[in-house]
Amino acid sequence: MKPPLHKKIEHDLLRRIKSGEYIENETIPTEMELSDSYGVSRPTVRQAIQSLVNEGYLERRKKRGTIVKRSKIKQEFTRHIKSFDTEMSTKGILPKTKVLNFTKTNATEEVATNLNLKEGDPVYKLTRLRFAEDKPVVFVTSFMPYKTLSGLDKFDFTQHSLYETFKVMGFPIHSASRKLEITTADETTSYLLDIPENDPLFYFHTQGFTDNHLPIEYSIAKYRSDINYFVFEITN
Repeated sequence: MKPPLHKKIEHDLLRRIKSGEYIENETIPTEMELSDSYGVSRPTVRQAIQSLVNEGYLERRKKRGTIVKRSKIKQEFTRHIKSFDTEMSTKGILPKTKVLNFTKTNATEEVATNLNLKEGDPVYKLTRLRFAEDKPVVFVTSFMPYKTLSGLDKFDFTQHSLYETFKVMGFPIHSASRKLEITTADETTSYLLDIPENDPLFYFHTQGFTDNHLPIEYSIAKYRSDINYFVFEITN
């Protein structure tokens, strides 16, 4: 069975967007021009365009036409326990990491509570900026119990995955608890993530647990809202 005409046009338009023929933030040809080009009716073209609008690839603008939107990254760590590197790689996106700070510090009340420690206990603090290709995507700070993970500071986390390192050290992450909030970019975050100050951000708090529900990681991550979206799966 042949796919409907509007689906064939939708797939061809998407190919042109992904190949860079239709450039981000620029208008695509009008419905009339596309109708003539594909040899179909305008309603057929309109249906194809609307599908791509619904999927976030295109946006209709008054007095301007239909423009190519910045493609968003589908983030699925809300459904699966995956490292950032693994998630990006499975999507064909090259992940990069810049370590901004990696030090030993004392647990605040918040960190101690989330790692089942006493306030003031020693913890590792790892601050990273994560990239998809060359775009900064997320600014994340992770805290780990110093005594449990002695020697963690020997690893170069521009090259190593934190979750893979936990596994190597005998503390694989088996479950996680995540809390999602919305916040806005302050001066520092806007600079690091290359976005305007006060832009909205997805703000995740994550506890990573190993065997016997032992908390081994507490992280706070700020994701750009303009290039990320998240998938949640709910079953009955």
